[in-house]
Amino acid sequence: MLEDGKNILKSQWVWIAIIAAAGLIISTWIFTGGLAKYKSSLGGITVTGSAKREIKSDWVVWAGTYSFQSSNLTEAYKGLIASREKVKAYFLNKGIPEQELIFSSVFTIVNKVILPNGQYSNQVESYLLSQNVEIRSKDVERITQLSRGATELIDQGVEFQSNPPQYFYTKIADLKVEMLTLATNDAFNRAQKIAENAHSQLGTLRSARQGVFQITPRYSNEISDSGINDTSSLEKEITAVVSCSFSIGK
Repeated sequence: MLEDGKNILKSQWVWIAIIAAAGLIISTWIFTGGLAKYKSSLGGITVTGSAKREIKSDWVVWAGTYSFQSSNLTEAYKGLIASREKVKAYFLNKGIPEQELIFSSVFTIVNKVILPNGQYSNQVESYLLSQNVEIRSKDVERITQLSRGATELIDQGVEFQSNPPQYFYTKIADLKVEMLTLATNDAFNRAQKIAENAHSQLGTLRSARQGVFQITPRYSNEISDSGINDTSSLEKEITAVVSCSFSIGK
């Protein structure tokens, strides 16, 4: 009876040893497999690709302001209307279609008499009326020249001020898509070169992040974290940036 108990106990220990060994093998396999995956997740290359292209604006927006001042509001308005007719005739003679001339509403500033103590009184000294004229056109070169010569209206008795033109590129949306493609290709080529130099093989793309676009005057080095959209220059440069992360193969 005692011998049977010993045999049973011995048999139990054998099974415990077998189970423990199997558990060790399984846990080792799981650990090494997980470790391999963990190491694989850590390995990778992150690069920044960029693309730059020169563009020339194909749309221009220009505005000028003319004004008339008088101590009498009615006279000030009549003077402004007369100035408007001179402005309109000037641009029509320059070949600008009437439908391209956009006139704003009239702005009125009431100037009060200043007292000897420097305070403003309730007495009106004069009325200053002004109005803007705006031209939007694809004829960029001609409008640029007009913006520089429009002050000729001063010789006609018009108080005129010309603002700097604003330049735009109307195909910018399509160009941005193309620039992102070029920047991504540049990132891939950079990552591939790094992998080759490290005697490794470039794996799959893990992530990609688009940077902001920089539309700057030509030859400018200006950048901004929020991006730049220059409208002051006829000739511009657009720069796209993409950050890509790739895995590393065997």
